[in-house]
Amino acid sequence: MFSYRHAFHAGNHADVLKHITLVACLGHLMRKDGRLTLIDTHAGAGSYRLDALAARTSDEAQAGIARLLDWQRAQTQPAGHVPDHPPDALADYLTLLARLNPGAGPASPLRVYPGSPLLMHALMSGPARAAAADRLHLFELHPTDWRALQSLFRRIDAGASVQLAQQDGFERLRALLPPPTTPGGSRRALALVDPSYEIKSDYARVAQALEQALRRFATGVYLVWYPVIARPEAHALPRRLKTLAGHAGRPWLDATLNIGAAPGQTGLSASGMFVINPPHTLAPALQSALARVLRALGRGRGQGFKVVATHA
Repeated sequence: MFSYRHAFHAGNHADVLKHITLVACLGHLMRKDGRLTLIDTHAGAGSYRLDALAARTSDEAQAGIARLLDWQRAQTQPAGHVPDHPPDALADYLTLLARLNPGAGPASPLRVYPGSPLLMHALMSGPARAAAADRLHLFELHPTDWRALQSLFRRIDAGASVQLAQQDGFERLRALLPPPTTPGGSRRALALVDPSYEIKSDYARVAQALEQALRRFATGVYLVWYPVIARPEAHALPRRLKTLAGHAGRPWLDATLNIGAAPGQTGLSASGMFVINPPHTLAPALQSALARVLRALGRGRGQGFKVVATHA
C-alpha cells in the first residue's frame, strides 16, 4: 500500500499539468475576498528536493519542469529577439515556482519542487489574501511522507490556518463538506483529489468520494488528477466523473497532456485533470498554456493535449 513515493516523480509532466490547473483555479477563486476552504486529500511530503537521491534516480523532473524552464529561458534568445511570453496560466505557475526557489536561474536550477500543499499555502498566505483567512486541510497516510509534511509546515510556521492529519483523505473530504459559512454568508471550497492509484480500488474510491462531495456541497470546485494508462479503471474514471457531474447538474472540464513516447523510454507519458465546477476562465487558459507546455516537453510518438469543457 505504501510503495509509491512521489519524491521519485516530483516535477514531472504530470505535476506540470496538475499544478498549472491548480494555480489557475486558485488564481480565479482568489479574486474574490471570501474565505476559501482548501483540501488536499493526498498531500504527500508537500515539497521535494530535486537534488536528492530519489529525484536524481528517476530523473523525471529533467524531462518535466527543468525542460520547461529551459524552454522558457530560450524564448529570450538570441539577443534582440522578442520574447515569446508564456500565457497567464503558465506564467503564474512559473512565477510561483521562482518565488519558492529564491536565487534560482540559468546557472542555478530549481532545488525544490513544491507539491500542491506548498503551492496552495503560498497563494493563500500572500498579503492580498490575509484578510480572507483561508483554511488549508492536508491529509497523508504514508508514514515517511507524513513526517516530512509535518516538518515542512513546522519550518514555515503556518499556524492555525493549516490543519494536518495522518488520516484517509477520501473519508475526511466528506467530513469537511459543506465548508463553514463566512461572515459574509458565502461558502466556498476547492478540493484536490490526487491518489497514487497504486491499488485498483483508488479509481472507485475517487468516484465515490466525488459523488459524496457533490451531494454534500454541489458548488465546490473539485480537481481530480488521473493517469492515462492501459488499464480499464483508468479509462473509465473520467467517464464516471462526467456522469456524476451531469447527474448533479454541474459543469466540468477534462484536460489531458501526452508528451509522447520517445524511443527506448518507458513510464507514464500522459495524464489528465478533471475539474468539476471549473472557473469560466480555465478552459481558454489551459488551451493556451498546454500548447506551450507541449512545445517544451513533447518528445515522441502520440504527443498532444486536449481540453474539453461543458456547461451543465
